[in-house]
Amino acid sequence: MSLDAVQAALLASYEADGGINHLDGVNLPAQESVNTLARDVMHLLFPGYFEEIALEKSAVPAHVGRLLAGIERRLTAEIEKCLRFARRADAATRAPAIATQALGQFPELRRIIQTDVTAAYEGDPAARSVEEIILSYPCVLVISLQRFAHVLYHLGVPLLPRMLTEYAHERTGTDIHPGARIGTHFFIDHATGVVIGESCTIGNHVKIYQGVTLGAKSFEVDNNGHPIKGVKRHPDIEDHVTIYAHATILGGDTRIGAHSIVGGNVWLLQSVPAHSIVQQKGDNLLVRARRKKEPSVAAPAQAGAADDWVI
Repeated sequence: MSLDAVQAALLASYEADGGINHLDGVNLPAQESVNTLARDVMHLLFPGYFEEIALEKSAVPAHVGRLLAGIERRLTAEIEKCLRFARRADAATRAPAIATQALGQFPELRRIIQTDVTAAYEGDPAARSVEEIILSYPCVLVISLQRFAHVLYHLGVPLLPRMLTEYAHERTGTDIHPGARIGTHFFIDHATGVVIGESCTIGNHVKIYQGVTLGAKSFEVDNNGHPIKGVKRHPDIEDHVTIYAHATILGGDTRIGAHSIVGGNVWLLQSVPAHSIVQQKGDNLLVRARRKKEPSVAAPAQAGAADDWVI
């Protein structure tokens, strides 16, 4: 097949099958521009950590000023594209206002993200310094960008929040929807393979390990069999919960009570009360009360104890 024939077939495919972003129509956000925005956001959140040249304290105001100006221009442009995609007639005037609102959240975002860094340092015995965590722990990137994307999500910006979290997903293997609500001191150890759904809520001081899924059990569908949007589908995780590797917790009605521990490889479709331990025992799921100051699920409850039950 000649190149001319391939070109003709591709043009026909664009017309027949879709999948083309028409230059004379609504332009979509540029992926590379969004990736640059994600990188600049990390520089703004952690000045001096990702620069090639050492940043002296006296140069910080000018450095931050340049970053803010660049982020504002890029963020405004990409938000406007997103609003035009959503057929907002006021896209040109609304985009700068949204960008200003989002940038105004950065001081508070930094405060919360610093609690995530603290949680990683205090929660990982292998961590040697805060600097090591910021520079090399994937959880810092993925949680930080999700928190920024969450701001845009609640400001009603389509497309862009998902593109930001997808940049982090590609870099870390962790997929956190921008709609998920996450409290302070959040730590994802190792990070790889974690999935957290849109309507999930996570309390303060929660620690999860690699491969954990906080997902949907099923989807409500309309009369045509299409999933209904905006329905609560994902679980709620209360304060001071630890979820070990490859646990799967599903369902919008599922709530993990505060100070509970969910063991590795658990498949959980229902709520458990506060101060519980959930672990797999043979083919059964064991849920029992957590004993005072019990640190882990290493020691299973004695079979037939009065404070455990099998599901």
